[in-house]
Amino acid sequence: MGAMTASSGRRVLLAAPRGYCAGVDRAVLAVEKALEQYGAPVYVRHEIVHNKYVVQTLEKKGAIFVERTEEVPPGNIVMFSAHGVAPSVHEEAKRGRLATIDATCPLVTKVHKEAVRFAKQDYDILLIGHEGHEEVIGTTGEAPDHIQLVDGPEDVDKVEVRDPSKVVWLSQTTLSVDETMETVGALKKRFPQLVSPPSDDICYATQNRQLAVKQMGAQADLVIVVGSRNSSNSKRLVEVAKQAGAAQAHLVDFADEIDEAWLEGVSTVGLTSGASVPEVLVEQVLEWLAQRGFEDVEIVKAAEESITFSLPKELRRDLRAEAAALVAERGGTGTAQE
Repeated sequence: MGAMTASSGRRVLLAAPRGYCAGVDRAVLAVEKALEQYGAPVYVRHEIVHNKYVVQTLEKKGAIFVERTEEVPPGNIVMFSAHGVAPSVHEEAKRGRLATIDATCPLVTKVHKEAVRFAKQDYDILLIGHEGHEEVIGTTGEAPDHIQLVDGPEDVDKVEVRDPSKVVWLSQTTLSVDETMETVGALKKRFPQLVSPPSDDICYATQNRQLAVKQMGAQADLVIVVGSRNSSNSKRLVEVAKQAGAAQAHLVDFADEIDEAWLEGVSTVGLTSGASVPEVLVEQVLEWLAQRGFEDVEIVKAAEESITFSLPKELRRDLRAEAAALVAERGGTGTAQE
């Protein structure tokens, strides 16, 4: 959609980039490819990405979402979500005689590898992130004896380390850049020799989407973020919009969740979407706004994105045969289509 000049006094500032990042695109395609290649059911441990529409769409195609590996019958295929899992989950799958597909985002895998490397060097690892988030659970599981969670600047005073000269910080990939650096700043005041990761842990897509929202937030009376409430990066976009100067910012899954009262006195609406949101949901919001006089759309472009990730290597194997073989070799009941 090209930029248009506002003429009615009501306009929409449409963020670019927005929506699917490379890791989410890879994960969703992996589920679709597995269903096409192996047939249903394909089990997915936890939501493949944090978006209600995506999960419902994949369920209709034959994906079955479970919270625990133990819920998957032996002899089946289970896929791990884009958020990553701890090594113990891989072990659970082996014990359960399951063939696995790892759809962890490569940028999350990078943080896992950093955790393992610094743990081997006997560092205390301060993981900046939100308690209970799947990505944090997975990363912590790589080196539980070395990692402690720092959930924002208010947690910094609680941190205890063995050796202040051997401390490193890592972070959840979907955080607010500003909030993370505020936490890092507070940590450095306590631990001046704090080591930073070799490259920024917050993913390029999270940063780019936040940058676009910062640019439009100061101009928008209202910012609408399309995304689910369990999506960390979507919730951060709401926070960033408010910090950038938007009088209002709201998170919605679908256009019909928008409250018309939000438009009172509003001439400029900013619109963006989280990294796990398909574009069709943004188009529905644009249509909803156009019906209420917000027909003029102006693109706010913060960055170009061209990164793509290859599909998980496990999709190149006959996983149904592998699952059946696991059952046969290790005993127990279950078939690949149970």
